[in-house]
Amino acid sequence: MVSVSGIRGIFGEDLNPENLARFTAAYGTWLGGPGKKVVLGRDSRVTGQLCEDVVAAALRATGVHVVRLGIVPTPTVAMAVHRHKADGGIVISASHNPAQWNALKLLNHKSEFLDADQGKAVMAIAADPASIRYVSYDRMGGVSEDADISAWHIRAILDLPYIDADVIRKAGFSVAVDAVNGAGSHILPDLLRALGVARVETVHCTPNGLFPHNPEPLPEHLGDICELVKRTGCDLGVVTDPDADRLALVDQNGRLFGEEYTLAASLDFHLSKKAGPVVVNLSSSRVSDDIAARYGQICHRAAVGEINVVKKMQEVGAVSGGEGNGGVINPDLHYGRDALVGMAMVLQLLAERKTDAASYRDSLPEWHIVKRKADLGTVDADAVLADIRTAYAAERVSSVDGVKIDFADGWVHLRKSNTEPIIRVYAEGRTPEAADALAAPILNRIQGN
Repeated sequence: MVSVSGIRGIFGEDLNPENLARFTAAYGTWLGGPGKKVVLGRDSRVTGQLCEDVVAAALRATGVHVVRLGIVPTPTVAMAVHRHKADGGIVISASHNPAQWNALKLLNHKSEFLDADQGKAVMAIAADPASIRYVSYDRMGGVSEDADISAWHIRAILDLPYIDADVIRKAGFSVAVDAVNGAGSHILPDLLRALGVARVETVHCTPNGLFPHNPEPLPEHLGDICELVKRTGCDLGVVTDPDADRLALVDQNGRLFGEEYTLAASLDFHLSKKAGPVVVNLSSSRVSDDIAARYGQICHRAAVGEINVVKKMQEVGAVSGGEGNGGVINPDLHYGRDALVGMAMVLQLLAERKTDAASYRDSLPEWHIVKRKADLGTVDADAVLADIRTAYAAERVSSVDGVKIDFADGWVHLRKSNTEPIIRVYAEGRTPEAADALAAPILNRIQGN
């Protein structure tokens, strides 16, 4: 699977050392080769070390100096771009995909994922191997290591003006962690201790890449952490995906917040410290709008995808943002999803407001998202979207990313799949039944019923 941000696939099938090397060398060529510097990190997947070796060699063969970080979260790689004043970064991680997958994710000199134009430029070079510029033996790029980058990331979070470890320490929190044996296995407990958390309980925090459950942090996969929280009497549970850029929360009763409410909590905290607009994607819950309205601020919407949210944040001068999959973006640290800073912000919020996780979650407006899909067969997806746009023209309709229809009591968002003949239909209402009621006539129209 090739996209503007990199390549992803099942290792040994469509992802192999040959195409890893080719895409990496194309990226090194695009950067300019000799004299450039790239930071390189990976999650804990079994294929990670092999992929890292291939990628490092390909970068050096284009003259690029490589700073190897080892197993670190994706946001830590982004932080390393800043620390080393690098020209770019590469993350070897298939994010929430199962263990047999791996991927290259490419960052620019701002530590942001490549935008569409940058990605297309790299892909054009990769498609024409003759345009890749390898160097002679005497211009080969060097290699160094940064074993301190995780500690540096932690210190940067502690240095944020509104994170106060003394306040958190006085709250006496106990926190349980499930890092799915991924890149957050060590840094998450380390950060919690640095924040002053009194007791840290862990499950699945051995970074061996052997995921004990489906690594996407969805409710149906998180029974272990919910049970651990209840059994050990913890105040909070935190869960990340393998590269630790998405954060899910569990209250003291073993109840999941829902990833949309991770984002809501981070926005609530951040807006209490800084005034300004926020940005979330079009498929994120209206709870973010509700939180922004409490502070007299606007919640802007961007196309789905981290870089799209980042671009919109920069355009409107947003103080905070993210995606409803638990992807907290705090631009005071860096422009990227970061489960670590999200966790620190939530703990600070609970400590300052002298509340517990369940009471805080119950204080937030209730919204429910349902996710459906419509099979198209041979019907053209663009024609279907155009028909829906016309049929609902009397409502507030956005065509920024597929078609989103905003109703008074909820919304429906339709996006075509790039890999299957389907349209994904997400809907939100005050209850799951209300969300389904909004989606039903649109699904029926698509399927000709």
